[in-house]
Amino acid sequence: MTSETQRLLGVVVVNYGSSALLAQNLAELSAMLPDAVTVVVDNRTDDAERERVASLAGRHGWLAEYPQSNLGFGTGVNLGAEAAFASGATHLLVLNPDAVIDAAAVQALLARSLESPGALYCPRILRPDGSTWFGGSDLHLADGRLRNPSRRDGSPYEPWLTGACLLVDRELWERVGGFDDDYFLYWEDVDLSHRVLAAGGRLELCDDITAMHDEGGTHEGQPRAGRKSDTYYFYVIRNRLVFAAKHLDDAGFARWSGLARTVAWETLLQGGRQQILQSPGLLMLARRALRDGRRLAGRVRGSR
Repeated sequence: MTSETQRLLGVVVVNYGSSALLAQNLAELSAMLPDAVTVVVDNRTDDAERERVASLAGRHGWLAEYPQSNLGFGTGVNLGAEAAFASGATHLLVLNPDAVIDAAAVQALLARSLESPGALYCPRILRPDGSTWFGGSDLHLADGRLRNPSRRDGSPYEPWLTGACLLVDRELWERVGGFDDDYFLYWEDVDLSHRVLAAGGRLELCDDITAMHDEGGTHEGQPRAGRKSDTYYFYVIRNRLVFAAKHLDDAGFARWSGLARTVAWETLLQGGRQQILQSPGLLMLARRALRDGRRLAGRVRGSR
């Protein structure tokens, strides 16, 4: 990748207690992209973590943003994107702290965006064992379930791309307004994908370009094997209703709302029945997520 091409690129990573991953993953990538603008947004955890991020940023020449609270993922990316664009970037690579991508893959994504702008570009994302973590996903419009493309059955759907590793040109990003601040975590990438399509943009899953993702590496604490974090369950359950309130007509919103408990239970079952028996508080968490989702959905629809 030439220096001239690198200067077009801004790499934005949102950190939340993951400075060890920044030191391991982002440091290596930024060394391979010395002329790219690298921005770390440190969603606040504590003073010690902030000092570690500041030290890494100084050592590696990263720009850093230091909000005084945890802004969540989407709002954090938006803040980092502003800094990257202010520094001259024309393209944005959004990357999770626990995502690993090499310079050749970044170059390939950027080359495709330069050749054919107006799209979100996402590589196939693998787990460390070589299996596919993300190879595309569908939002089924009838019920709001997220399914693998292999399960298409003729019902209406929209594809969406994960925010774990996305490349986009500035014009498209600013045209759709970046991530929606209302989600905090999860579903913000489903929402962004939907708005890109609605604005006449495209979603491009690049099967021949790969990145790697250690799922859960950025979650607070270390859930037992097979169990997702409480944070995941809460916001995935909540934000399905937020998306419905923002983007569906009355009939569609009523249909998704009527299935909310069923889909919430299915979400909990992603970690297996045993974890629900071992952690009965998950049922209360799901109820809180549904309650919060309905409250936010009511606010959104009331403001339309």
